[in-house]
Amino acid sequence: MTTMDVVNSVNSNPRTPKNTLGKQDFLNLLVSQMQNQDPLDPMKGTEFAAQLAQFSSLEQLTNLNTSMTQSLDANAILTQSINNGLSASFIGKDVRAAVDTFQYTGDGDVKIGYDLATEASKVTVKIYDSNGTLVKTMTGDTDKGENSLTWNGTGEAGDLLASGKYSFKVEAVGNDGKAITADKYVFGKITGVRFKPEGTVFVIDGMEIALGNILEIMEGG
Repeated sequence: MTTMDVVNSVNSNPRTPKNTLGKQDFLNLLVSQMQNQDPLDPMKGTEFAAQLAQFSSLEQLTNLNTSMTQSLDANAILTQSINNGLSASFIGKDVRAAVDTFQYTGDGDVKIGYDLATEASKVTVKIYDSNGTLVKTMTGDTDKGENSLTWNGTGEAGDLLASGKYSFKVEAVGNDGKAITADKYVFGKITGVRFKPEGTVFVIDGMEIALGNILEIMEGG
Protein backbone atom coordinates (compact mmCIF):
# COMPACT_ATOMS: atom_id res chain seq x y z
CA MET A 1 0.00 0.00 0.00
CA THR A 2 1.41 3.40 -0.92
CA THR A 3 1.35 6.58 1.11
CA MET A 4 -1.53 7.89 -1.00
CA ASP A 5 -3.54 4.72 -0.28
CA VAL A 6 -3.05 5.19 3.46
CA VAL A 7 -4.09 8.84 3.25
CA ASN A 8 -7.21 7.85 1.30
CA SER A 9 -7.99 5.18 3.88
CA VAL A 10 -7.65 7.67 6.73
CA ASN A 11 -9.82 10.22 4.92
CA SER A 12 -12.56 7.61 4.43
CA ASN A 13 -13.16 7.38 8.20
CA PRO A 14 -16.34 9.23 9.23
CA ARG A 15 -14.54 11.77 11.45
CA THR A 16 -14.72 15.52 11.45
CA PRO A 17 -11.80 16.74 9.33
CA LYS A 18 -9.06 18.78 10.98
CA ASN A 19 -7.51 21.94 9.63
CA THR A 20 -4.03 20.86 10.76
CA LEU A 21 -2.07 17.61 10.99
CA GLY A 22 -0.95 17.08 14.60
CA LYS A 23 2.05 15.08 15.71
CA GLN A 24 -0.16 12.16 16.81
CA ASP A 25 -1.83 12.11 13.40
CA PHE A 26 1.58 12.14 11.77
CA LEU A 27 2.73 9.22 13.94
CA ASN A 28 -0.44 7.20 13.22
CA LEU A 29 0.01 7.77 9.50
CA LEU A 30 3.64 6.66 9.66
CA VAL A 31 2.79 3.47 11.60
CA SER A 32 -0.04 2.62 9.20
CA GLN A 33 2.30 3.10 6.28
CA MET A 34 4.84 0.69 7.83
CA GLN A 35 2.18 -1.93 8.62
CA ASN A 36 0.70 -1.87 5.14
CA GLN A 37 3.84 -1.63 3.07
CA ASP A 38 4.38 -4.08 0.25
CA PRO A 39 6.85 -6.80 1.42
CA LEU A 40 8.13 -7.04 -2.15
CA ASP A 41 8.75 -3.31 -2.26
CA PRO A 42 9.43 -2.14 1.33
CA MET A 43 10.06 1.44 2.27
CA LYS A 44 13.54 2.62 1.46
CA GLY A 45 15.71 3.49 4.44
CA THR A 46 16.27 7.05 3.25
CA GLU A 47 12.53 7.67 2.86
CA PHE A 48 11.81 6.23 6.32
CA ALA A 49 14.59 8.30 7.89
CA ALA A 50 13.27 11.45 6.23
CA GLN A 51 9.78 10.86 7.60
CA LEU A 52 11.15 10.20 11.09
CA ALA A 53 13.11 13.45 10.86
CA GLN A 54 9.92 15.30 9.90
CA PHE A 55 8.12 13.81 12.90
CA SER A 56 10.98 14.73 15.24
CA SER A 57 11.02 18.30 13.94
CA LEU A 58 7.26 18.58 14.34
CA GLU A 59 7.40 17.40 17.95
CA GLN A 60 10.29 19.74 18.80
CA LEU A 61 8.50 22.73 17.28
CA THR A 62 5.31 21.88 19.18
CA ASN A 63 7.16 21.57 22.47
CA LEU A 64 9.11 24.78 21.80
CA ASN A 65 5.91 26.70 21.04
CA THR A 66 4.29 25.45 24.25
CA SER A 67 7.36 26.31 26.31
CA MET A 68 7.62 29.83 24.84
CA THR A 69 3.92 30.51 25.41
CA GLN A 70 4.19 29.46 29.05
CA SER A 71 7.32 31.56 29.51
CA LEU A 72 5.72 34.67 27.98
CA ASP A 73 2.62 34.26 30.14
CA ALA A 74 4.76 33.90 33.27
CA ASN A 75 6.84 36.98 32.39
CA ALA A 76 3.69 39.03 31.76
CA ILE A 77 2.23 38.07 35.13
CA LEU A 78 5.53 38.80 36.90
CA THR A 79 5.87 42.20 35.19
CA GLN A 80 2.30 43.15 36.09
CA SER A 81 2.85 42.11 39.71
CA ILE A 82 6.02 44.21 39.95
CA ASN A 83 4.26 47.22 38.40
CA ASN A 84 1.33 46.87 40.80
CA GLY A 85 3.64 46.62 43.79
CA LEU A 86 5.74 49.64 42.84
CA SER A 87 2.84 51.84 41.73
CA ALA A 88 1.48 52.29 45.25
CA SER A 89 4.79 53.83 46.36
CA PHE A 90 4.26 56.70 43.90
CA ILE A 91 1.22 58.12 45.72
CA GLY A 92 1.93 61.71 46.73
CA LYS A 93 4.53 62.19 43.98
CA ASP A 94 4.36 64.97 41.40
CA VAL A 95 4.38 63.77 37.80
CA ARG A 96 4.64 64.99 34.24
CA ALA A 97 2.34 63.05 31.91
CA ALA A 98 2.06 62.97 28.11
CA VAL A 99 -1.63 63.95 27.87
CA ASP A 100 -3.46 67.07 26.73
CA THR A 101 -6.41 66.84 29.14
CA PHE A 102 -6.53 67.74 32.82
CA GLN A 103 -8.96 68.02 35.71
CA TYR A 104 -9.53 71.53 37.09
CA THR A 105 -10.73 71.54 40.69
CA GLY A 106 -12.18 75.04 40.53
CA ASP A 107 -9.43 76.56 42.67
CA GLY A 108 -5.72 77.24 42.25
CA ASP A 109 -3.46 77.11 39.20
CA VAL A 110 -2.97 74.35 36.65
CA LYS A 111 0.51 73.74 35.25
CA ILE A 112 0.73 72.55 31.65
CA GLY A 113 3.64 72.25 29.24
CA TYR A 114 4.88 71.47 25.77
CA ASP A 115 8.07 70.44 24.01
CA LEU A 116 9.00 72.27 20.79
CA ALA A 117 10.96 70.47 18.08
CA THR A 118 12.65 73.76 17.10
CA GLU A 119 12.61 77.37 18.25
CA ALA A 120 9.39 79.16 17.37
CA SER A 121 8.57 82.76 16.53
CA LYS A 122 5.14 82.53 18.17
CA VAL A 123 3.37 80.07 20.46
CA THR A 124 -0.33 80.19 21.29
CA VAL A 125 -1.88 77.94 23.94
CA LYS A 126 -5.65 77.45 23.83
CA ILE A 127 -7.73 76.02 26.68
CA TYR A 128 -11.02 74.21 25.93
CA ASP A 129 -13.78 73.01 28.24
CA SER A 130 -15.30 69.51 28.14
CA ASN A 131 -17.69 70.62 25.37
CA GLY A 132 -14.81 71.69 23.14
CA THR A 133 -15.51 75.40 23.62
CA LEU A 134 -12.49 77.71 23.62
CA VAL A 135 -12.38 79.44 27.02
CA LYS A 136 -8.89 80.92 27.21
CA THR A 137 -6.04 81.91 24.87
CA MET A 138 -2.52 82.45 26.23
CA THR A 139 0.91 83.21 24.81
CA GLY A 140 3.67 80.69 25.52
CA ASP A 141 7.46 80.68 25.46
CA THR A 142 9.13 80.09 22.10
CA ASP A 143 12.31 78.28 23.19
CA LYS A 144 13.24 74.93 21.67
CA GLY A 145 12.65 72.03 24.05
CA GLU A 146 10.54 71.93 27.21
CA ASN A 147 8.36 74.91 28.12
CA SER A 148 5.64 75.32 30.73
CA LEU A 149 3.01 77.83 31.82
CA THR A 150 0.21 78.06 34.35
CA TRP A 151 -3.48 78.67 33.91
CA ASN A 152 -5.29 80.29 36.82
CA GLY A 153 -8.68 78.86 35.92
CA THR A 154 -10.12 82.08 34.49
CA GLY A 155 -11.82 82.71 31.15
CA GLU A 156 -11.18 85.47 28.63
CA ALA A 157 -13.20 87.93 30.73
CA GLY A 158 -11.24 87.10 33.88
CA ASP A 159 -14.11 85.17 35.48
CA LEU A 160 -13.31 81.99 37.41
CA LEU A 161 -14.48 78.93 35.48
CA ALA A 162 -16.23 75.89 36.94
CA SER A 163 -14.41 72.73 37.95
CA GLY A 164 -14.30 69.92 35.41
CA LYS A 165 -12.26 68.36 32.66
CA TYR A 166 -10.40 70.67 30.28
CA SER A 167 -7.98 70.20 27.39
CA PHE A 168 -5.46 72.36 25.60
CA LYS A 169 -3.81 72.80 22.21
CA VAL A 170 -0.46 74.33 21.32
CA GLU A 171 -0.06 76.22 18.06
CA ALA A 172 3.58 76.99 17.32
CA VAL A 173 4.91 78.77 14.23
CA GLY A 174 8.54 79.06 13.11
CA ASN A 175 10.32 82.02 11.56
CA ASP A 176 9.45 80.62 8.14
CA GLY A 177 5.75 80.68 8.96
CA LYS A 178 5.45 76.90 9.07
CA ALA A 179 3.88 74.98 11.94
CA ILE A 180 6.22 73.40 14.51
CA THR A 181 5.51 70.09 16.22
CA ALA A 182 4.73 70.48 19.91
CA ASP A 183 4.39 67.49 22.27
CA LYS A 184 1.95 68.35 25.08
CA TYR A 185 1.96 67.27 28.73
CA VAL A 186 0.44 68.18 32.08
CA PHE A 187 1.73 68.29 35.65
CA GLY A 188 -0.11 66.91 38.65
CA LYS A 189 0.05 64.92 41.88
CA ILE A 190 -0.69 61.20 42.16
CA THR A 191 -3.50 60.72 44.68
CA GLY A 192 -4.27 57.06 44.00
CA VAL A 193 -3.60 53.96 41.93
CA ARG A 194 -6.16 51.74 40.21
CA PHE A 195 -5.52 48.28 38.79
CA LYS A 196 -7.64 47.64 35.72
CA PRO A 197 -7.78 44.73 33.24
CA GLU A 198 -6.13 46.93 30.62
CA GLY A 199 -3.32 47.92 32.98
CA THR A 200 -2.34 50.15 35.90
CA VAL A 201 -3.56 53.75 35.96
CA PHE A 202 -2.66 56.63 38.24
CA VAL A 203 -5.29 58.97 39.64
CA ILE A 204 -3.91 62.48 39.14
CA ASP A 205 -6.08 65.34 40.36
CA GLY A 206 -9.14 63.14 39.92
CA MET A 207 -8.28 61.98 36.39
CA GLU A 208 -7.03 58.52 35.39
CA ILE A 209 -3.74 58.48 33.46
CA ALA A 210 -2.17 55.26 32.19
CA LEU A 211 1.22 54.26 33.53
CA GLY A 212 2.62 54.34 29.99
CA ASN A 213 1.82 58.07 29.69
CA ILE A 214 3.92 59.07 32.71
CA LEU A 215 7.05 60.88 31.52
CA GLU A 216 8.58 61.88 34.85
CA ILE A 217 8.01 61.25 38.56
CA MET A 218 9.25 63.82 41.06
CA GLU A 219 9.20 64.33 44.81
CA GLY A 220 5.87 65.78 45.90
CA GLY A 221 5.96 69.34 47.15
